Amino acid sequence: MSGLSFRKPEEGFTGLPAKEASNPQSARAVIVPFGLETSVTYGSGTAKGPDAIIKASPNLEFFDEELWREPFRDFGIATLETPEIASALPDALDQLEDIVRRILDAERFPLVLGGEHSLTAGAIRPFAERYPGLVILQFDAHSDLRDGYLGEHYSHAAAMRRVLDYPEVSLVSVGIRATDISEAPFIEANPERIRIHWAKDRRHWSVEDIVAPLVNRPVYVTFDVDGFDSSLMPATGTPEPGGFFFDEACEILKAAGKAGTIVGADIVELAPIPGFHACEFTVAKLAYKLLGYALARKRT
Repeated sequence: MSGLSFRKPEEGFTGLPAKEASNPQSARAVIVPFGLETSVTYGSGTAKGPDAIIKASPNLEFFDEELWREPFRDFGIATLETPEIASALPDALDQLEDIVRRILDAERFPLVLGGEHSLTAGAIRPFAERYPGLVILQFDAHSDLRDGYLGEHYSHAAAMRRVLDYPEVSLVSVGIRATDISEAPFIEANPERIRIHWAKDRRHWSVEDIVAPLVNRPVYVTFDVDGFDSSLMPATGTPEPGGFFFDEACEILKAAGKAGTIVGADIVELAPIPGFHACEFTVAKLAYKLLGYALARKRT
């Protein structure tokens, strides 16, 4: 992967040595720490999210009882060095686009750890070009469909609107419970491209219905941790009550991996709380589960 610098395996996600499938030369999964924090408008701290997740990850149990294996051994996980992120948001997105493109050119799987949700607009560009019929599977409290916010075209509040600037890309959103009135006309005008599973209807969700648009299609997962209920995930800029819980998210991710092909992902908006490690540990486990669903051999 030309032009990319990797952490020592012991300093990366999982913290396992190279001989334990963390060799940057052979690992299929590449962790991209990208602590972008430019357009946040309420709570801050997302810049510290990636390192907190990586630091928590060696404390996971690596055996997965669903897959009945240590899935990392099937694919390997390498971690990039943290880049010096450009101060201007458009430049930062160009920077992330270049990193992700290099990973895809090497036929690896990028998992971006944020950082604020605006980063998805940069990460998604190489996928939109490479994968016709791409579906974005969004876990989130907010619809993020404003056409810019507070004068910023690429605001975190516009993350999914910028993704849908690509006409062949469609969106399946899960857990939404915070939408601005300005977003409603855009949602109503695009029923073929936007399918929202509102948090208010969670008791009636059908996982089969959620993943139906993903069948036999390339899928990019964008997971804003404020999609989780705020009792589980207070460590985020805008913690929203009424969200989903860990097992519910995993059930959908597992089904998504079976329905379509997960080709890349990002996990965003963790703002660590000093001295309270549960949230970064939860996100580290989420990242590990997501990689397992996307890349591990299926249990026979």
